[in-house]
Amino acid sequence: MQAPLLPGRSVALVHEWFGATGGSENVFVAISELLPQAEAFVLWRDADARRGDGFRESWLARTPLRHVKPLALPVMPLTWRTLTREDFDVVISSSHAFAHTVKLSSAGPTTYLSYVHSPARYVWSPGFDGRGAGGLLSVPRRALQRADVRLSRHVSSYAANSREVRARVRRFWNRDARVINPPVDVAYFAAAPAHQRTQTREYLLGLGRWIPYKNFGLIIEIADAARMPLVIAGAGPQEVELRRRADRAGVPVTFEVRPSRERLRELYWGARALLFPVHEDFGIVPVEAQACGTPVLGARRGGLLETVVYGETGFLLDSDDPARYAQALRRLDELDRDRIAAHAWRFDTDVFKANIASWVSDEV
Repeated sequence: MQAPLLPGRSVALVHEWFGATGGSENVFVAISELLPQAEAFVLWRDADARRGDGFRESWLARTPLRHVKPLALPVMPLTWRTLTREDFDVVISSSHAFAHTVKLSSAGPTTYLSYVHSPARYVWSPGFDGRGAGGLLSVPRRALQRADVRLSRHVSSYAANSREVRARVRRFWNRDARVINPPVDVAYFAAAPAHQRTQTREYLLGLGRWIPYKNFGLIIEIADAARMPLVIAGAGPQEVELRRRADRAGVPVTFEVRPSRERLRELYWGARALLFPVHEDFGIVPVEAQACGTPVLGARRGGLLETVVYGETGFLLDSDDPARYAQALRRLDELDRDRIAAHAWRFDTDVFKANIASWVSDEV
């Protein structure tokens, strides 16, 4: 069991909006478990959030801006400077927008640490996924970039969720960061459902939010080129378009809308491979798949470069050509599923907690 962190020290934890449990939310929950004495603050909790009942919401939660994130962004730095009048010895932020700029009034010295999921995409990389490139932020974007740097100079130390994000921290903020990969519940996904321990893996799997940068259209084309059935799991605004494209495919395409955690594990275990032609900061889904012994075929960029071992746990491609992916799929028999599953343990939640504890102990 992990020893308690920072005994006798007052600690505040802060996070952006807390939604239905995803990668950043899992990070924040894991850190809060290491520091049960801490006060945990979030901008707001979404209505579908399943955890975080004890987290304290900011005043922004009482405004209509909570429902329009792009419009709320310019107000977030102010929110993090007016969060509370309480004193804390240590403040640890979990940031993918402006949480790392948090600074509290304090009678004594305060140490600020920040775990970064990514510098705010809407501000620094507006074209990255196509959703932040609209006109709403075009005018204030440069001002927000300057404020992002100026208001975070007090941060003592950064941790980044991947080498990809560490490079962005260096490029945008001119700061270094320790790489600490986010937690994955490997033990859960590694435990095969009883009825699937000897089941033949028969289909390809695409999983994630159905939005343009996740490349589900390409995933359908890959399955079609490989002449293999496809399961698409998740939800999102592209559902109607993807179903139309699936109807035109020459292979069976099945949709699983918002699968439960249990069903998700079954889908991983039943898949021949996970298709993930996506540029992600880190990417939890490929690690969960590998925990099930399922190989990953994805893009040779971003977080996949540190979660997938080429020729051992999957194959990474520089191309978006479906035929190239189909060709790589023919090599799946070269891979050992036990070795794939063993690789996933390096990203387990206990590893994350140990690395966070080491970072905090070194810096405070």
